[in-house]
Amino acid sequence: MENLIRVYCQNSASYVDVPLGTSLLELSKSVELKLNYTVLAAYVNNRIKELNYRIHAPISVRFIDISHPEGHRVYQRTITFLLQRVMAELYPEGEFHVRHSVGSGLYCEIEGKDGFTEPQCEQIEKAVREIAAQNIPIERKKEPTTDILAKLEAAGYPDKATLLRSRPKLYNNIYYMGQTVGYFFGALASSSGYIDNFAIVPYNEGFLVVLPDRTNPLYLGSVPKAEKMAGLFHQFHEWMDVVGVATVGELNSRIQQGDTSELIKIAEAVHGRQFSRIADRIYQANHERGAKVVLISGPSSSGKTTSAKRIGVQLRVLGLHPVLISLDDYFVNREDTPKDENGDYDYEALEALDLARLNDDLKRLIDGQSVEIPRYDFITGTRQWHEQPLKLDDRSVLIMEGIHALNPNLTPALEERLKFKVYLSCFTSVALDNTTRIQTTDNRLLRRITRDYRTRGNNAYDTIARWPSVRRGEERHIFPYQENADIMVNTSLFYELGVLRPIVEPILREIPDTVPEYGEAHRLLHFLDNFTPISTDEIPLDSVLREFVGGSSFKY
Repeated sequence: MENLIRVYCQNSASYVDVPLGTSLLELSKSVELKLNYTVLAAYVNNRIKELNYRIHAPISVRFIDISHPEGHRVYQRTITFLLQRVMAELYPEGEFHVRHSVGSGLYCEIEGKDGFTEPQCEQIEKAVREIAAQNIPIERKKEPTTDILAKLEAAGYPDKATLLRSRPKLYNNIYYMGQTVGYFFGALASSSGYIDNFAIVPYNEGFLVVLPDRTNPLYLGSVPKAEKMAGLFHQFHEWMDVVGVATVGELNSRIQQGDTSELIKIAEAVHGRQFSRIADRIYQANHERGAKVVLISGPSSSGKTTSAKRIGVQLRVLGLHPVLISLDDYFVNREDTPKDENGDYDYEALEALDLARLNDDLKRLIDGQSVEIPRYDFITGTRQWHEQPLKLDDRSVLIMEGIHALNPNLTPALEERLKFKVYLSCFTSVALDNTTRIQTTDNRLLRRITRDYRTRGNNAYDTIARWPSVRRGEERHIFPYQENADIMVNTSLFYELGVLRPIVEPILREIPDTVPEYGEAHRLLHFLDNFTPISTDEIPLDSVLREFVGGSSFKY
């Protein structure tokens, strides 16, 4: 009698009995999934698994497609594997890098190559499509790490080998696509044939792999004009190469050699120069065009509060008088707050702010008048008032930070010459290896989990559960206006994930495996396993990182 395993499929809300050893791919074809797009992977007991995973015990399974955040990552990793093979064939002497994301796509370069022509991009795209058309199986195997190291070195991937050596384990996973080997962090599609919608176009000094839009995967994402952000990325990638810690393997090796103190000093000195440079630009704008209002925006956990305070310190050095005002204090009363599609108060909507009052106060302050500034009471949801009115002098500069700061509709009453706009990014300039970038959203999410647990009593479950809503707000209210900035700043510190690891790991482990959020917690724990832990002892008290791990010399 055939051994049968009972499986619960969440997509169809049904139980099904399958033979022992059935693959997830086979299971997906036997149940009604009600997914809009091709299945790419599945959560098995809330852990992500590839479709060639075989069932040997009762499980609960939830299949996902490209519209799911992890499904989109599966697609990205898989096309990276195909690109890795193509670039090794077309440019065997060049070192292939996946640098960072641009919209929903991936920006790639060949070390030392100055740009790609349209015919060259067409050649790369054609080669990738040919591999996809062959529908080559992609298999993951667990092998002795010594064997994997030898294969990675032979294939020309010393960066991946360096990472493996820096986190010793007896066994690791390696991927095969025919004779091509790869090392990736997270699930891949079960064959090359799943890559069916993409384009490759020239972009800056490399090329852009344009991928399907996650919210509407039938269409490719747009190619945003992000010259300022691209310049910031390029600047930091070059700098990381000079410092010699462009990858996590290199960073771990330096830490294990005892260079942690020096690396922290270098990273913090770079931050100090950035804030000093911003203050110089503001001072110049103040004297040349009368700029009096500094607007600071950035996504969640990009370090807006500490950055505003550090910019303020630098402005004092230059003889200006910074005055910090929070946009949150201009919230309308809770009962007047707009609601979202679910009927919940939408505090991220621009209309949640009293724009008329804000613009009137700003105009009066700039005109030299004394103004009573509101203070929002988050407990009662009502407006209060500061005891002392505010009045600016000739050397005063207002600093306001918030998600809408770069939206022109926030301050339409102010002349553009009066504004100086700062955008804070938090992209991790160190990469896991040459083809595996670290997502800026992961860096920020880990920061937020750490801070919210410490200061707000929120557990990791709550923070992870709210994160998709936070991300939707960023896509709607922040990212469309980032190129409006006069200057952009990267607030990430290349050593910080080593600091966050020992703090956030026990917080993540509190999430039980019975909830869907466990899948994200498990992924983050697996990701953090790549970093050598670092103590907080030598982190300066004014560091942006102190906003999240505690011990800051600033008051929040």
